[in-house]
Amino acid sequence: MSVLTDLIYGGSNAVAGLTEGAVNDAIAKYGADKPVTMPGTAYFLPTIYAATGVKVEKLGDLPACVGVLKSLITNQEDLGQALNAGLATAVGAEILEALKYVESADPYADEPGIGFVPDPIIRSLGVPLVTGDIPGVAVVLGEAENPDDVAAVVRDYQDKGLLTFLVGNVIDQILEKNVKVGLEYRVIPLGHAVTAVIHVVTVAVRAALIFGGLTPGDLPGLLAYTKDRVPAFVNTFGALDSVVVSAGAGAIALGFPVIVDIDLGENQVPGALVSVLDHSETVKTSLELRNIKVKAKAVSLPVGFASAFEGEIIRRPNTYVEFDSDHNPTCELLTMVDNPDEIEDHKIELIGPEVPEGLTELLRLPLATRVKVYGAKMQKDFESVIERRIHTWFNYIEGVMHTGQRNLFRIRISKDTFNAGFRLRDLGEVLYSMIMDEFGNVVDKCQVALITDKALVEKMLEEEGMPTYRFRDNRLSSLSDESVDQFYTCILCQSFAPAHCCVVTPERLGLCGAVSWLDAKATYELNATGPSQPIPKEGLLDERLGRYEAVNQAVGMATHGAVENVTLYSLIEDPMTSCGCFECICGIEPFSNGVVIVNREYSGMTPTGMTFGELASMTGGGVQTPGFMGHGRHFIASKKFISAEGGTARIVWMPKELKEDLRTRLNKTAKETLGIDDFVDMIGDETIATDPEALLEFLTEKGHPALSMDPIM
Repeated sequence: MSVLTDLIYGGSNAVAGLTEGAVNDAIAKYGADKPVTMPGTAYFLPTIYAATGVKVEKLGDLPACVGVLKSLITNQEDLGQALNAGLATAVGAEILEALKYVESADPYADEPGIGFVPDPIIRSLGVPLVTGDIPGVAVVLGEAENPDDVAAVVRDYQDKGLLTFLVGNVIDQILEKNVKVGLEYRVIPLGHAVTAVIHVVTVAVRAALIFGGLTPGDLPGLLAYTKDRVPAFVNTFGALDSVVVSAGAGAIALGFPVIVDIDLGENQVPGALVSVLDHSETVKTSLELRNIKVKAKAVSLPVGFASAFEGEIIRRPNTYVEFDSDHNPTCELLTMVDNPDEIEDHKIELIGPEVPEGLTELLRLPLATRVKVYGAKMQKDFESVIERRIHTWFNYIEGVMHTGQRNLFRIRISKDTFNAGFRLRDLGEVLYSMIMDEFGNVVDKCQVALITDKALVEKMLEEEGMPTYRFRDNRLSSLSDESVDQFYTCILCQSFAPAHCCVVTPERLGLCGAVSWLDAKATYELNATGPSQPIPKEGLLDERLGRYEAVNQAVGMATHGAVENVTLYSLIEDPMTSCGCFECICGIEPFSNGVVIVNREYSGMTPTGMTFGELASMTGGGVQTPGFMGHGRHFIASKKFISAEGGTARIVWMPKELKEDLRTRLNKTAKETLGIDDFVDMIGDETIATDPEALLEFLTEKGHPALSMDPIM
């Protein structure tokens, strides 16, 4: 045997023996009927489920899995067979990690690693992955000879927006070098044991199940999906033992190249297993091997600027200055001008006091961010689209947190970021640079003013801000599916869900909640060959269902024939497909003759007898499942929401948080369409019932309209 295959088989045989012994010990200790699962997933043990279709639910299911594992280890002198042994190591690692959760509900409580990554986190990563805000996934494992080397590599990935998982002693080295870690920084420590690397594998595997519509048990399909659609790679630091090499073989089998920092000589596999001894070349080589393109952000700041910082939370004790509408007037406004001479390109103006240095207590100030743009191709409808991006761009800044929009927002700048030299003018530079970078097709000139004078902020809000907001709201409220002559496709998610296509209308935003009709319109105007294409509103076949010949043709073309018929307003007949990025799922609840709606953030049980994750497992991946549908939050209050089945009147249950979030808008819709006041109080939630019988009792007491409607099925 070659040195490489010998190492792979040595590691896989060791893991197989360890796994078999651990399974036998667990059964002897707890019994074969002891439940076993990973926390927060609807996919059982995901790697085993995706590869074999086996639903592991109890310890007694595991010996057969160990048998499959051992069958993959042939010890033959063949690289392909050796890579299969690497997959066996992945299966063994999954079983060993699952057994940790049999022993303890939180086996990672005493270490910085998080262990298993739950389904909701993977779904929350769906949008940034498909939009390229997360351009790739790095797995960094081992222990570096020089901690500065691995810290520099991880920081580089962070600055480029990659999602980085850490396994092994590199976790301690990264923390010692004060690299910010956590989901909000997209640097996630998993665990010190090499078996923790399986938690990255299950992220890739569940991406195939969640977004790709993979049929469990289709191993060739799984390997093709992870290779072609999950942009991941592995960096190892330090010496390699046989188990690490075998785990690396499993990564290669999934299509993830492995870059090591020791000289493998003739044991390298071009494009798959590569030695890079100069750590300054590690990032460059890794990205090239996976063909990951990172678009440089056109802004220079004294702190980091990347999508990796978008989820950063700035706590009050760490805040140097805060601008928030609870204590001061605030305003964000972007408008276009018709005459290019009205503005001066790249003018960044501070009107009012700069934040003073040397403060010992939290400072609160008013702030108006006033942006004016000119462009020969600029349109009024694009103003709000660009303005909403202020939230995203400010959150890209390390140590800056932005929430809200318009005249109701909060901005916090951390003490560390201010002390690093960040000042208000830098906010203006960020806006100018990003507007010209992302919207240069329609914006020719841009001017930014940051106003901290309270009287001037109040004046601007009264004279410009509120009138503009009211105008836009009136414009949006007048937009309906009937008032426009075209809809739009959105295929952003096809990078993960090739059979899915959203149809975006004025009254039905994209199921991810991030793409409105105006967003899709702007996307098309900015890029005529991009992910959003116009659909002429032609060939009406059924008004009640929202079935159009032109929509069917557009969806058929966008999905390459995978989907041929789609309705816009029905849950039962040819509902729109879903990728897996959906904010909510709607599903039939037959006992009450209505529908249950559950949002991604809710982890409990629903009256359908399924959790969000279990509902999602049968709804995503570009499949049409009559009676179940993924959608955005704000579609729920639309008059077009499942209007073919009766619309709002069919909603019988939602999680309490979702109910309260939509209360005002949903009550308004119910009043206009049903003549019912306070309709939301007639809807059940988890504090009232999670089983259908108790829900029916509550609905009967409230006189819910769904109970007297025609059968939904």
